[in-house]
Amino acid sequence: MFVIGDRIVYPMHGAGIVETIEKIKLLGEVMNYYVMRIEYKDMKVKIPVKKADDLNVRSLSTLEAIKNAFMEASAKEFESYPNWNTRYRVNIEKIKDGRVENLTEVISMLYALDREKGLSTGEKQLLNNSKEILASEIKMIENIEFGEAMKIVNEFIG
Repeated sequence: MFVIGDRIVYPMHGAGIVETIEKIKLLGEVMNYYVMRIEYKDMKVKIPVKKADDLNVRSLSTLEAIKNAFMEASAKEFESYPNWNTRYRVNIEKIKDGRVENLTEVISMLYALDREKGLSTGEKQLLNNSKEILASEIKMIENIEFGEAMKIVNEFIG
């Protein structure tokens, strides 16, 4: 369980800070929600405390772990998919998984594909979103500006 002030990652949205824990009544049931501020998007999200594990919400990683994950991803041979649609769905599931290793794998694979033959519009957006999610985490780990964190992501990629 997280507490107010914890810095966490919500896989499809990025890293942020638990500002409060609210009780919200929804459909007759009162549940606790983490209210998380995601600074780089200037938004707040509410995450049901009971579902945080199922949603793969986690504590921040380390810069060293992210760097190592990129090194592993760059050495990996990526699976070939029959079409971009299948690849897109597989990549979304990897991002939802919440693990840094999967996120860096998605970024590395899409970056390599983009350089090799180009990406569909949806995959370009997925690549950009994935990089932003990771940069938001690096921003919080290193206590730097988002632009600087994005530069670090781009350095890790290639």
